[in-house]
Amino acid sequence: MKVLMVGAEVAPLAKVGGLADVMAALPPALADLGVEVAVAMPCYRGVREQVDVRPAATIVVPVGEQEISCTVLETRLPGSEVPLYLLSNDPYFDRPQIYGEGGGDYPDSLERFTFLSRGALAVPEAVGWIPQVIHAHDWHTALIPLFVRAGAGPSGVRSMLTIHNLAHQGTFSLEQEGVTGLPGELREYIKQEDQLNLLQGGIKGSDMITTVSPTYAREILEQEGRLKEALRARAQDLFGVLNGIDQHTWDPEADPYLWEPYSADDLSGKAVNKASLQRVMGLEDDPRRPVVGMVTRLAEQKGLDLVLEELDRLMGLGIQLVVLGTGEPRYEQGLQEAQARFPGQIAVFIGFSEPLAHRVEAGSDMFLMPSRFEPCGLNQLYSLRYGTVPVVRATGGLADTVREGQAGNGFTFAEYRAEALAAALERAVEVYRSEQPRWNDIVQQGMRGDYSWRRSAEAYLKLYRRLARES
Repeated sequence: MKVLMVGAEVAPLAKVGGLADVMAALPPALADLGVEVAVAMPCYRGVREQVDVRPAATIVVPVGEQEISCTVLETRLPGSEVPLYLLSNDPYFDRPQIYGEGGGDYPDSLERFTFLSRGALAVPEAVGWIPQVIHAHDWHTALIPLFVRAGAGPSGVRSMLTIHNLAHQGTFSLEQEGVTGLPGELREYIKQEDQLNLLQGGIKGSDMITTVSPTYAREILEQEGRLKEALRARAQDLFGVLNGIDQHTWDPEADPYLWEPYSADDLSGKAVNKASLQRVMGLEDDPRRPVVGMVTRLAEQKGLDLVLEELDRLMGLGIQLVVLGTGEPRYEQGLQEAQARFPGQIAVFIGFSEPLAHRVEAGSDMFLMPSRFEPCGLNQLYSLRYGTVPVVRATGGLADTVREGQAGNGFTFAEYRAEALAAALERAVEVYRSEQPRWNDIVQQGMRGDYSWRRSAEAYLKLYRRLARES
């Protein structure tokens, strides 16, 4: 089985969100299963300085009425032997940011990602390696299935599109439709009332669609929105595959960022991490107080409004709250005001720090994720592995990974209401304080779970084989 994976981000070379982590971790996991896999991405500013590259080919990429030259550079996905092809064109990609500056997108985003999609399809023939499946990720590469239908790319290749977050769809003005160069009948796939929608085109045109958790797959079929008809028409071709995590990077026994390593068999180091986190973050030094951690984008999706709405009740539980993140000014300001109101009980770090993210996971007793929606989520998986009990809203991947009750590994609530969040956290605090044997069982359930990418890769391999059989 040969698979070419195409995405706009690949960690650690270029990262904005979780897409980059998937693009970095899934291909090596597939290679371990015997899949011949390669990855294609843009050659952004600074990428070639991070890896050893060699010129592999020169191709000409049609973008609208233009014929644009592209140098294909070959290297290896960092930390693996997976071939990585960088599509180099400085006018499109040698820029300060991946998508745009000042919180917006670059004005020529449609051109840039048309170039990526059409260029990636030319890579296989140019380098002499022909895949059976091209796996596109998110709206940036959602034109790939349509170009395949138009005859671009290897003969007989099958297309898969993974939706990482339906909130990002790649919408543009109708006046820009000529940029894609699609023939008339396929242009209709991306037209949506008063705009172009690239994700809609990918949904309609791909041979198979996946998303990043089984529950999120069900939710996007049920929800209202501009893509509801396109998704429901393809329901039989939509599959949810839960993301994994890098269990080498996120390993409390070997994590270099922790103050003290620990394991499911010896949790003494977790108490050391808790005490150190309390000290570093300026919290009251009290081992009896449950520490609740949050490492998150400060955005509406993440449920910060519920936390701030019910803050007095939450603080009345006697918890300590540690928040690490950056995002919308209203949430940054609200959390900073909360820290001022509850000194020694709330600690807020506006920004991001990889070492501190690991330390919050290790030093917290509980981890809070009250998301409005969550396609997969990774922090609950890190938390489970670190013996930090998740308290989550049961949506998307959170519902697939965290369960409350008999043999549970966390605490959940269903309704997106501040009262429901507070009730779930109250249950967690009560068990923490009064039912230590049960709490220990919950911790052990989490720490002994399998959250590896191998499990995800096995599910994708089954889908690739199904696609190949259908061709």
